[in-house]
Amino acid sequence: MSTRAFIQDLAGLGGQEVELRGWLAGRRTGGKLVFALVRDGTGVCQCVVEAKTAEAFAASEKAPLESSVIVRGVPRLDERAPGGVELSVAAFSVLQGAEDYPIARKEHGIDFLMNHRHLWLRSARQTAILKVRHTIISAARRFFDERGFILTDTPIFQPGAAEGAGSLFPVEYFGDRVYLAQTGQLYLEACAMALGRVYCFGPTFRAEKSKTRRHLTEFWMIEPEIAYAELPDLMELAEAFICRLVEAALAERREELKRLERDLAPLERIAPPFPRITYTEAAELLRGDAVHARLTEELERDRARLAADAERLAALERERAAEKKAWKQEKLDREIAALRDDLREREADLANRPAHIESARNFKWGDDLGGDEETILTRQFDRPVIVTRYPRECKAFYMKPAPDDPRVVLNMDVLAPEGYGEIIGGSQREDDLDALRARMAGEGMDPAPYEWYLDLRRYGSVPHGGFGLGIERTVAWICGLRHIRETIPFPRLMGRMYP
Repeated sequence: MSTRAFIQDLAGLGGQEVELRGWLAGRRTGGKLVFALVRDGTGVCQCVVEAKTAEAFAASEKAPLESSVIVRGVPRLDERAPGGVELSVAAFSVLQGAEDYPIARKEHGIDFLMNHRHLWLRSARQTAILKVRHTIISAARRFFDERGFILTDTPIFQPGAAEGAGSLFPVEYFGDRVYLAQTGQLYLEACAMALGRVYCFGPTFRAEKSKTRRHLTEFWMIEPEIAYAELPDLMELAEAFICRLVEAALAERREELKRLERDLAPLERIAPPFPRITYTEAAELLRGDAVHARLTEELERDRARLAADAERLAALERERAAEKKAWKQEKLDREIAALRDDLREREADLANRPAHIESARNFKWGDDLGGDEETILTRQFDRPVIVTRYPRECKAFYMKPAPDDPRVVLNMDVLAPEGYGEIIGGSQREDDLDALRARMAGEGMDPAPYEWYLDLRRYGSVPHGGFGLGIERTVAWICGLRHIRETIPFPRLMGRMYP
């Protein structure tokens, strides 16, 4: 009698007959043997089918790619096999034969893959990313739970803006106009006045018409809010939080990160204390001669690397044209497709880089830090950098002005290294009723939808603050991904709602 097993557990089941239920991810035939790669979500197992098991051999030899299969056999340790375990097959049955699977083992453009995202998710790269995402989310929740924070769910339908009104998605709500949530923060502040330390985790929506590699219109954010907290408390918490997420990914998903070809050395350097600079210092750094010279040197170096990789692509294409073995053709096709996509994105980045360098050189105090400026700043540090005290005019109405300089607010952005930019944004909130009302009036805001929010300053107001961490940007950084679209199962981008 065989035992139902998952591939991740096979190493401890040597000598026992087991049953795997999964999908055919690949196959190689050699004479009287079929080497079938079966995946089940927990891993991939090489299943060896011998010709003497005639029925199993015929089924495994003819089953189309991505057919659902049930395989029975005995596992044995083999360091050459994927996952270090191989299955000697006694029975191989096809539950449903997947004819003409669209994502065959050949080159596909990104538009094709995005249109077939529901199937692309089955690839080894995408499953690795989603497992890292799962670990980051689990570690984030554990981090706050262990510190006594209470999870509180905030509404997705909201009557007004917390951030810029231009980035709201309007929704008809029984005859009234409401908006999809940009953040749970305002409601979290109310919860913090009741529970002290709280957090929420859920989807948020931004209607910015942006097509950059860092933007989604729907993304997930985890947001803590703390009563009796000031900006230094928030910076200390954010620093510990990021360190915990990186530690969890390295401890639990090292193999997945290696599969993504992530250089682990930069992640292993992540440790407190993080560098802390003010917005004014950041502006001076962007305009400085030293940074300009370094960026120009990096540009020339990256151009040389691009040229070398373009030559490598040409060599691979020549090798593919001469190759006769089907399994080697498939391997080369995958390598060529990945390299071609990488070169295309790097070429676009390099084409824009000179303008970005010049823009940084001319950065003016009072402008918000955009993606290009953040990329440049983070390349000056080997770990996340915390930027504080931004100009009041470019930040949200609820941020508290600095008592020693009312031109700036008590806020922070945490920028991930290696050019990834902002992953955390937060602030100490304005806790004075009259000051908050004056700020809202100065921005032409109708106070009526916010009367409940103003009540928090009328009844027992205290210093408080919090921040939000974007899950997708954090996953992109930790996985070393060039584009955010692969960090969420079904990305919502400007111009893309399918599937």
